[in-house]
Formats: sequence, structure tokens, C-alpha cells
Amino acid sequence: MITEEAKAEVFWLAFKGLPRKEQQLVGQKLLQDREFIEDLLDIALIGQRRSEPSRSLEAYLADQEK
Repeated sequence: MITEEAKAEVFWLAFKGLPRKEQQLVGQKLLQDREFIEDLLDIALIGQRRSEPSRSLEAYLADQEK
């Protein structure tokens, strides 16, 4: 396990160890953080589009010029 994964695991276990009410409070704080929400949406979008065929940057830029 790499360092980042180990840290994430420690934080996750600490969160799961909190009483339900405190977990909800942490969740509320996260949902009030605009950057966190944007990151979550980016991750969700990437996950949804992962099966789509890729294209080169040049092809994308050429399409944008049309």
C-alpha cells in the first residue's frame, strides 16, 4: 500500500468509527465545500465516460474550430 492509500485508509476508518450523527456532520461539511463537490462531479463524470472511445488532442481541437 502506498503512502496516499494508507492515509486514505486511516481517515476512512476514523470516519467509519464515528457515531452516526458525527458522520452526518462531516458529510454536511463536505457538501458545503464547493471545491470538494466539483471534484466529486469530475470523478463521477470520468467514471461515466470511461467506456467511451478516446480521441487525440489534435482531433478534439480540430472539432472545436468547426
